[in-house]
Amino acid sequence: MNTFCSSPLQLNSNKGGWTVTQTLRRTPIWMNPFDKCSKAGCVRGHDKDVPEMTLNSVILLSSSCFPNFPAPTHEKKKSCRSINSDFNQYRHVEGICDQLANIVKEMHSLDVNSSSDIAVACGQSEAFAAAIFAIIGRGDEVILFDPSYKSHEGCITMAGGVPVYVALDRPQWTLDVDKLMRSLTGRTKAIVLNSRNFLAITDEVYEHVTFDNEKDISLASFPGMQELTIITSSLSKTFSVTGWRIEWAIAPAFIASIIRNIHFRLTDSAPAPFQEAALAALRSPLEYFESLRKDYELKRDYIMKLLARIGFQIPFKPQGSFFLFVELPENCSLSDVEYVKKLKEQAGVVAVPGCGFFHTNLSSEKSSELSSN
Repeated sequence: MNTFCSSPLQLNSNKGGWTVTQTLRRTPIWMNPFDKCSKAGCVRGHDKDVPEMTLNSVILLSSSCFPNFPAPTHEKKKSCRSINSDFNQYRHVEGICDQLANIVKEMHSLDVNSSSDIAVACGQSEAFAAAIFAIIGRGDEVILFDPSYKSHEGCITMAGGVPVYVALDRPQWTLDVDKLMRSLTGRTKAIVLNSRNFLAITDEVYEHVTFDNEKDISLASFPGMQELTIITSSLSKTFSVTGWRIEWAIAPAFIASIIRNIHFRLTDSAPAPFQEAALAALRSPLEYFESLRKDYELKRDYIMKLLARIGFQIPFKPQGSFFLFVELPENCSLSDVEYVKKLKEQAGVVAVPGCGFFHTNLSSEKSSELSSN
């Protein structure tokens, strides 16, 4: 068998995902049990070359982020009934906003006006983009933590803004407050995720996918932050319906009004029958959300144990969502991009190089820190 980085690999598929049939040593490989594209031969949109970082030890092995199990039956039946009832034209279902207001009140003790503070959008990406377009002007700077979601930079630059990256410190991905403060200037307009002096935009699509009894705490729930925070979230991950494109933004009324106006000019309305089904989904009992959390936690534990069993360590145990960063072996001379290519060629597993999530040069940053100490 061909090898790379001294790591022969052989995979068999079963209902639980992928299993390793040969004991490996320090092989940084993640077969994502949540993802439909963890199979050999399933290729995602990584045709373009990803710029390599100087430090290539970090690699994210996954593909795209959607569940490999069906949406709840009652959601699908409701969407079918909505289509058959001819809810197929432009439509804005007011009940969704009412239910969202009830949810944030229960989860975060936030008082939200359902008629003025919420904008329903076609996907969290559109909600985030509309929020950026609502508050960012040409030359305004927006703080992003690195690694970050790839579409955030595009939204900021399309609005004429300037993304400013602040690298989180490995292995726990913690924030160095001094590093953050040095990045702030007179042009800083917003920060994607956290500040008391600027508008904050949060991406809370994984608010119900948390592990080890951890609970999601919205930044808006902290004293004085509700009027400074734009919450964006989604039906997609919580209810396994990433193709329905029912998402929302919750913001102070004057900002929510601008977001709704931008949404109207971009797409007019979210898909009508899925809005009806979304209302039913948002009214799901608490038992549904707890079952979802437990299912994902079991899958996280499964893949963590598998990785430990094949001989390497993971420096950080995820506390939510369904992503996992692992590091290449110290004795591996390949970059993360090269390793992913070899992984596909020799093992038939499609993965994502970690450098695609980073925008700061880790080696340069490390040298800078050493020279300043």
